[in-house]
Amino acid sequence: MAKGGFRGMPGGMNQAAMIRQAQKMQQDMIRMQQEQEAKTFTAKSGGGMVAATVNGKHELVNLEINPEAVDPEDVEMLQDLVMAAVNEAMRAADAEAANNMSRLTGGLNLGGLF
Repeated sequence: MAKGGFRGMPGGMNQAAMIRQAQKMQQDMIRMQQEQEAKTFTAKSGGGMVAATVNGKHELVNLEINPEAVDPEDVEMLQDLVMAAVNEAMRAADAEAANNMSRLTGGLNLGGLF
């Protein structure tokens, strides 16, 4: 290895600069993860009859059911509406996390590390 850098590294980036860059990326990822966990994502189903809110940790934090959606004769429909709203809120949380990670890594695919 050449003194002060890695052979073939663009711009002759040295080892200390690479370590600093990796540490900054790690700090940015921790900050981004904390911000993501603090956010909430809400989705509705059944024309707004059911609304589910999850946080960035994939925890259901609120569930609102319009009384008109409650039909004792059709509990399955209500169950489907709840599942649809919760799943859509989870997808929204996942999509934002993936988008944030892509921005942080410059589109570099890290193979499912996060």
